[in-house]
Amino acid sequence: MDHDFDLVTIGAGSGGVAASRRAAALGAKVAIVERSRVGGTCVIRGCVPKKLLMYAAQYGDLLREAPGYGWSLGADPGDARFDMSHWAAAKATETRRLEEAYRQLLAASNVELIEGGARIDGAHTVVVGNRRLTAQYLLVATGAAPVRDSIEGIEICATSDELLDLEALPAEAAVIGGGYIAVEFASFLARLGVRVCQFYRDRLPLRGFDEDLRTRAAAAMQAAGIELHPGAALRRVQRTGEGFALIALDERVREFPFVLNATGRRPNTAGLGLESIGVMPDKAGAVPVDARLRTSAPGVYAIGDVTNRRNLTPVAIAEGRAFAESLFGASPREVDLSLVASAVFLLPPIATVGPREADALTAGQKLKVYEADFRPMRQAFIDGAERSYMKLLVNADNDKVLAVHMVGADAPEIVQSLAVALTCGATKAQFDRTMAVHPTSAEEFMLMREPSRLHGA
Repeated sequence: MDHDFDLVTIGAGSGGVAASRRAAALGAKVAIVERSRVGGTCVIRGCVPKKLLMYAAQYGDLLREAPGYGWSLGADPGDARFDMSHWAAAKATETRRLEEAYRQLLAASNVELIEGGARIDGAHTVVVGNRRLTAQYLLVATGAAPVRDSIEGIEICATSDELLDLEALPAEAAVIGGGYIAVEFASFLARLGVRVCQFYRDRLPLRGFDEDLRTRAAAAMQAAGIELHPGAALRRVQRTGEGFALIALDERVREFPFVLNATGRRPNTAGLGLESIGVMPDKAGAVPVDARLRTSAPGVYAIGDVTNRRNLTPVAIAEGRAFAESLFGASPREVDLSLVASAVFLLPPIATVGPREADALTAGQKLKVYEADFRPMRQAFIDGAERSYMKLLVNADNDKVLAVHMVGADAPEIVQSLAVALTCGATKAQFDRTMAVHPTSAEEFMLMREPSRLHGA
């Protein structure tokens, strides 16, 4: 059967673009369909603008710390004010630049960009407006979007998408949720002068992360002035004359001028037409795939957040390239998700690679746990309170380092580098033999000599 294209990709985010460009480079005729802006969540309304807001928030800390290092900032450094409208304009300029760069990359790769909403209409067929596209292979790379129905009435509240487009910040805000998006934006807002209250169901934020990281993240947030409300189950949200009312299960009411809904994200599969090819999303809305990224429909694949496996941009990109090389490059391969580093960009940030301590024990590992908890030099000099925490999990039977966990300045950069060592199977003895760079925080990972606790060793 003749087709219009060898591949039609639905979704021009990081994963879809990577897959399409690689397939085209390998000789495939490729089209990519996007209903919104090219670049997807990460570039337009996720990783990139989020980190730019983190940098803005960091300057607040630096201004407060500068007098301790001899800087004179005027009569009252506390008079410094953050201009959200200035930041928003600069952010918009940067995301437009990045979107244009993505468009140029697609054009230079001979990938046809088709703008509009896509709907699968039976085998090998995608409808975009009045146009019907046929392809030998379909790739679903539609990502995910904020959940807007987790609590009665919460659809009226802003998500991270809308917060990143604000022209002015409120004096006070409630953040609903305890995941990484909730934690990051609560941290940023607090440092930008907003009084923040955070509500979440669990006893600690960041469910799914190592317990020691969660405990220290909560402490850091409280130190930043964030009012934490663990175990807070909300019944509904409703609009008031001046803002929003949060009604708890016991009917207690708190009112805020601004509420951020950070209660999770859901794969973008609604209205995609997957039922026309017999692909049934799971209860979370995700597209099930096997290790080769194949769905249950012949010739249809899915990558990235729409599969709800490891929802990280580098994973989507790696899956996209593996998909293209497997189909068009005659070099089938799978993406190994067993050891994926990640970070949470609250201040101070968290980074981690490898299992949580609890998970390693559940898996029957005999563990040596090494820890360092200290006040870094920059903080000690000005008698600051911010601390750094580092943790290594080591297999007691073979000395292999299983996990690296860290809270503290530069944690994402440090753990990214150490992830290479773990991927190579480094042992604790090899960490010990590595010469430290002094004075740095990262050297502490080389200087841990005695375990703080043993499990089964």
